[in-house]
This record gives sequence, structure tokens and C-alpha cells, in this order.
Amino acid sequence: MTSHPPKHLVREYLERRARDTQPPPTPEEVRRQLGWSLLMQGDDQPGAPRS
Repeated sequence: MTSHPPKHLVREYLERRARDTQPPPTPEEVRRQLGWSLLMQGDDQPGAPRS
């Protein structure tokens, strides 16, 4: 099971991105910035249970 970051963190991230003039980051960078990488560490391992 993958849980999502709190809505306020997503809103803050989107506000920062709206002011940024650079191209959007990769999905991996977005996950890292939102802390999803910590939640999904087991998902990319072979044989990891899927929910």
C-alpha cells in the first residue's frame, strides 16, 4: 500500500512549481521532494507484494 503525502505539502509544492521558470522535474524528483521515495522503497524490489 502506498500512502500519499499530506495535501498541504502537495499544495505547497505546486505553488513553488508555479513560480519556477525551469522545466518540470522528473517524476522521480517529484517523488523525492514529496517524500514518496521513502514510502515506495519496497515497491521496486522484485517479489515485493503488490496491494
